[in-house]
Amino acid sequence: MRTKTLKKNKINVVTLGCSKNVYDSEVLMGQLRANNKEVVHEEEGNVVVINTCGFIANAKEESINTILEYVQKKEDGFVDKVFVTGCLSERYKPDLQKEIPNVDQYFGTTELPGLLKALGADYKHELIGERLTTTPKNYAYLKIAEGCDRPCSFCAIPIMRGKHRSTPIENLVIEAEKLAANGVKELILIAQDLTYYGLDIYKKRNLAELLQKLVKVTGIEWIRLHYAFPTGFPMDVLEVMKNEPKVCNYIDIPLQHIADPILKSMRRGTTKAKTTKLLDEFRAAVPGMAIRTTLIVGYPGETEEDFQTLKQWVIEQRFERMGCFTYSHEENTHAYNLEDDVPEDVKMQRANEIMEVQSQISWELNQQKIGKTFRVIIDRKEGSYYVGRTEFDSPDVDNEVLVNAEEGYLRTGEFFNVNITAAEDFDLYAEVVK
Repeated sequence: MRTKTLKKNKINVVTLGCSKNVYDSEVLMGQLRANNKEVVHEEEGNVVVINTCGFIANAKEESINTILEYVQKKEDGFVDKVFVTGCLSERYKPDLQKEIPNVDQYFGTTELPGLLKALGADYKHELIGERLTTTPKNYAYLKIAEGCDRPCSFCAIPIMRGKHRSTPIENLVIEAEKLAANGVKELILIAQDLTYYGLDIYKKRNLAELLQKLVKVTGIEWIRLHYAFPTGFPMDVLEVMKNEPKVCNYIDIPLQHIADPILKSMRRGTTKAKTTKLLDEFRAAVPGMAIRTTLIVGYPGETEEDFQTLKQWVIEQRFERMGCFTYSHEENTHAYNLEDDVPEDVKMQRANEIMEVQSQISWELNQQKIGKTFRVIIDRKEGSYYVGRTEFDSPDVDNEVLVNAEEGYLRTGEFFNVNITAAEDFDLYAEVVK
């Protein structure tokens, strides 16, 4: 039986995938709000916009399942319209239109004006930095560039996001000022590749200059760097990190692998020796910095010897933070021409082995923190604990600091000095320094 929906359109934006998608959804919601549209994020609404991910198999599956779920709600009369945007529809629009025709319209990653028009809104060019943030009030993502020029064999991002396009420094400063005015204290800089920032518009790698401008924004206390490509990394960024207290001693630098034959096949433009030298230079320039990386196991042609090289290197490097993923064979990528010859169970076994090594390293590094004092920001209250992070930890992916809520009230979004009293693999327990 058809349920009558409210005549007034409430637009529900559903976000899947990475922080870049979170940012895009926030921009979309800011535009809708400026058009006097009622918009919510992942709540009830009779018009649904699904911002999809199309990066690897698991993400694609989640996106398709979400589309099917809302199409069913449309058929059952709980939803009036379903629109799909983002990476999956950029990559597979003709297939999706054929397979799931009950979606009202599909839009790619660069079709925001068209999507807004379909939602009865106009794209407002003057809204630099106007977003409806969906993250906790104390931090926000700041996307400094779109697309990627790197030729990595396994990656479909250039197919979905196009060539690298840097956002001008002055626009990013305006955006940061608006975020700070809304209570944001931590900026997490994101892009497909931070290392490349500025080359297209300033003819030089300009991440350091951007940081020097952003640290001057009143109200911003932490600036964190995510997704820096190792090849061509601008070393002047380390000077800024060392000398500017607002720039967190933290970097996310996805290295993917370390065995030379695999790096060559992946088209990473580097070697084991060069990568190891780069990490040594990082640690020499900024002692005590936290390095986060991600690795891929099970890439085509990865031998047991290649894997053991990677595992031994992880043991030697003792990364502060690390994630490990199994290779996903993606059509239209360069690696798709290779045979996906590592069995799925071997991929999983290798990923588990790497993460076991890493959890032991993480446990050992965390034990060294017991008795020490750290400045943390409180993100939320969960059960009987306040949950916070140090400057060495990014939201959702890294360690958390748990403070017993029964010992006193802590305002979320504020900084506190805490003393670490106990530590596990990925969590620290602490008391506020009175």
